[in-house]
Amino acid sequence: MSVLENMKPELLWKQFDEIRKIPRCSKHEEKIMKYLLNFAKQHKLESKEDKAGNIVIKKPASNGMEKKPIVVLQSHMDMVCEKNSDVDFDFSKDPISLKINGDILMADGTTLGADDGIGIATSLALLIDENLKLGPIEALFTFDEETGLTGAFALGSDMLSGRILLNLDSEDWGVLTVGCAGGGNSDVTIPVKTLKSSSNRNWIKITVSGLRGGHSGVDVHEQRANAIKVISRILWKLESSFDIYIAEIHGGDKHNAIPREAFAVIGFDPKDDKEIANAIKDEGKDICLEYKPIDPKCFVGIEKVKDPDMILDSDSAKKIVNVLHALPHGVDKMNYDIAGLVETSTNLAKIRMQKDIVSIQLSSRSSITSALQDLRNRIHAIISIAGGSVEEEEPYPGWQPNLNSKILKLSKDLYRKKYGKDPVVEAIHAGLECGIIGEKFEGMEMISIGPTVKYPHSPEEQVHISTVDKFYDFVIDILKAV
Repeated sequence: MSVLENMKPELLWKQFDEIRKIPRCSKHEEKIMKYLLNFAKQHKLESKEDKAGNIVIKKPASNGMEKKPIVVLQSHMDMVCEKNSDVDFDFSKDPISLKINGDILMADGTTLGADDGIGIATSLALLIDENLKLGPIEALFTFDEETGLTGAFALGSDMLSGRILLNLDSEDWGVLTVGCAGGGNSDVTIPVKTLKSSSNRNWIKITVSGLRGGHSGVDVHEQRANAIKVISRILWKLESSFDIYIAEIHGGDKHNAIPREAFAVIGFDPKDDKEIANAIKDEGKDICLEYKPIDPKCFVGIEKVKDPDMILDSDSAKKIVNVLHALPHGVDKMNYDIAGLVETSTNLAKIRMQKDIVSIQLSSRSSITSALQDLRNRIHAIISIAGGSVEEEEPYPGWQPNLNSKILKLSKDLYRKKYGKDPVVEAIHAGLECGIIGEKFEGMEMISIGPTVKYPHSPEEQVHISTVDKFYDFVIDILKAV
């Protein structure tokens, strides 16, 4: 028996229970696509798919509702697949394991997939809810949102007829989102030289773990620790006092997830063993103490490892440590007009070492195009000093708020009438597909809404159950009122 059995709204949770069993990591959405198309066929609903893999399922108007405008319900198919290193889980085949603690729904050591599984489940429930008398609906499910909004960029121009869009990918109940930041990745390549390792050294692995990580847009304002920055800080401190040899640096995974874990394999003269162990312990303790209020489980540990085959030469090692220490991460600038809103930020997301190169990925965001470009230019400047190169994808556009839209006014009035208070209307630092869709379909009026989802893109991801029922009812109210 599922832990979601008999939860309200029943149709929504039933669909979410099916979705959590379906593998749908970004760029591997084949099975969820098949599920959606079979769902449409099973319920005798019209569906279509574009070349990118985006899917639209259409529900005709109820009798007497034919003159109502078409409303687009939009969610994305993929999820960020993150797990704790000590969890045995295969996202390509294992169903997400659920647990409930009071009002909180979580997964067991992995991301939950509520981002945006709740949005998918909401759309599917509304498509088959026979108790509702509504106008026509187009449910749009986009492909590969999390790794670059690929589906939204490639969305076919003939896929949508509606000009009112409810994006179901927000994560704060009681908030109507009307704008978001734009952004883009910077993929760094730095050439390095390697040489064979010597056998007359001690070798250890330094591990940074226990960090919360999180969504690089939603959680960046909390200034959580970044495992790559922590490991680089330790290495920089060691480099300044000892002759160390670096065999490996590894950290992070997804461009939009703050790195929770990282490690480095280093060697040194056996005579320095005790001093280096103490230096790592002291620096790790200081760093974790700095971050204790926001990352209380921060841990820096060391273990002996076998001799590696290859190591970075001295110049390459110094270059990489300096680059990692210098590269930006976190909030760069707060918005001057909206209190508490991050304007510009960067996530130092991933580092990998290969034989002749070190690759680093950063993901930058900003609500101001010029500020975004300046931040990416600074990354270029640092990397050029190190003799590396940077490849940049075309940045995705931000979503400029339209505070005079009819759908916003309608939603605010409905919320005020239902709950006796005004909803929060805000722009967010995370990226949403609305800006891209709005550019493709002229005249599209949009808001983004959702239940409360905390800590997405990390194994701490959770849904506040009581907000899901309220969210579903509010979407229905909007659909009835348009």
